[in-house]
Amino acid sequence: MRIRIVDAFTDRPFAGNPAGVLLLDAFPDDSWLQDVAREVNHAETAFAHPLPAGGEADWALRWFTPATEVALCGHATLATAHVLHTTGAHQGPVRFSTRSGVLVAEPGEDGTVTLDFPTAPLTAVDVPEGVAEALGAPVLTAFDTGPNVGDLLVELADEKTVRSLRPDLKALAAYSERGIIATARAGDADLGHDFVSRCFFPNVGIDEDHVTGSAHTALAPYWSQRLGRAALTGLQASPRSGLVRTEVRGARTLLGGRAVTVVEGDLLV
Repeated sequence: MRIRIVDAFTDRPFAGNPAGVLLLDAFPDDSWLQDVAREVNHAETAFAHPLPAGGEADWALRWFTPATEVALCGHATLATAHVLHTTGAHQGPVRFSTRSGVLVAEPGEDGTVTLDFPTAPLTAVDVPEGVAEALGAPVLTAFDTGPNVGDLLVELADEKTVRSLRPDLKALAAYSERGIIATARAGDADLGHDFVSRCFFPNVGIDEDHVTGSAHTALAPYWSQRLGRAALTGLQASPRSGLVRTEVRGARTLLGGRAVTVVEGDLLV
């Protein structure tokens, strides 16, 4: 069977967030899916298979990290949509049946893909004791991002602080189900982004995620309220880096980006 590695939320190879993508006839046992994800060893591997015509969705989609299955993943959804469109396996908007409901990915004429995801519900919480020490920087505010995302969102002083973080990952694991989203307002809006973030997910086997679509379903409403605009661009300032275009539409958030296939081959199992 064919397996592909796709760099998502970037327009060039070796940037953005890599994801494995396998198109199947049906889902095998969960243990096999987890074994493949462990072998691929990227933040997520996406598995998809076509559904019968006439239903509410076109393809079933699941995502696995090297350690576990997750309920929501943006970059691997973008990567899967990219594979479907570039291989001709699906034309036009594609509806995915997932653990987070039906998610739609729509290709644009300019090569971008726009994902329609549920907006994360943000609940202000007291800054947990010790989280600033674990991050290595003072925390201004903290928010719970709800069950689908499962992170603690924290705002830091500025972009420079976010970029310079060297957190204690073992200590961070105590503060949320998945991990920590650290964010700040962009230091210079003329550089093409409105806010920055970095994401640390030790509880699902990912020390630092390169570009996290699901995190932007929380970042988008947070910064849209702060900046007074529905449409924004987020820069995830990981070592690989990537841009996510966001637009909040009430209960839904649109996430836009590009993708590039960098590896294609046969899975010999």
